Amino acid sequence: MVFGGDFCQTLPVVPKEIHQQVVAASLCRGNLWEYIKFLQFRQNMCLGHLEADNQHAQWLLEIGAESTIDNNGMIQVPQSMVCANLNGLINRIYLGIGNSRTQDDQYFLDCIILCPRNDEVHNINETILQQFNPNAEVHMLRSVDFVFEEDGIHHAYPTEFLQQLNAGGLPPALLCLKVGSPVILLRILDPGEGLCNGTRMVVLNVRRKVLQCRIISKDSRFKDKVVLIPRIRLSPNTETLPVPLKRLQFLVRLAFAMTINKSQGQLVEHVGINLQTSVFSHGQLYVVFSRCTSSLNILVLLPEQSQESRRTLNVVYKEVFNSIRL
Repeated sequence: MVFGGDFCQTLPVVPKEIHQQVVAASLCRGNLWEYIKFLQFRQNMCLGHLEADNQHAQWLLEIGAESTIDNNGMIQVPQSMVCANLNGLINRIYLGIGNSRTQDDQYFLDCIILCPRNDEVHNINETILQQFNPNAEVHMLRSVDFVFEEDGIHHAYPTEFLQQLNAGGLPPALLCLKVGSPVILLRILDPGEGLCNGTRMVVLNVRRKVLQCRIISKDSRFKDKVVLIPRIRLSPNTETLPVPLKRLQFLVRLAFAMTINKSQGQLVEHVGINLQTSVFSHGQLYVVFSRCTSSLNILVLLPEQSQESRRTLNVVYKEVFNSIRL
């Protein structure tokens, strides 16, 4: 069996657990670790051959290895990447977002804004949706939420309370879409048809019980394939919610912006990075700066108090690297 990965990137997500428990859940703490033989790739194939890209590749390695971090756990972002405000970030990444004639599948494949937290992703998606095709109809799709306890009895809770609940991998209770807007799939539906967790699509038609979408992908097997996304009943992990919620909703979210963890494995031409809230887990900063195919097309939004110093937090768990035998 061949394993592929990079320990500079994010580790397994363990909800509500501390640093040591996240490390304990990773491959380097598994029973197979002592039998693994290591092979190492040494050239960054995602970046070009410009001098700036070579310097960026070296800087990425330093971020992953923690060598650029000062005593406070901070690193300095290059001046050329810093953006002044959120509107400037949106307008420079999604250039011409209000003009429907400039938007094709490649446009959405080439642009993304990344954030550490889901609430920031939601706010940016809603902001961009308002600018996107201003004359297009906004379809407001509400979920059906209910609670069943272990005894099988339906318990009545106020609708307003249930619709405020959210969890990772759970679609929003109120899903606002426009025809032509990009969305991302939240669960695996049909891998053979390209419908996997993280698949990006463009909305073609909106109906009460089904969405017609077109897959946007660099994979020629699935590119331009038209698919139907049904409403599905979901039961998220009850440990993350105060009640055992069940939600009937489409398995998608808007994808103008997404979380850093969700973006892992994707390569984009133009990347905006919202670091007004710092990263909080191992490898997130390394991942977010690795998503772009050129260092010249990265824009970073820092907190107002950090604009001058250009410093942001990096999180690296050193014990993960101590386990690697090269």
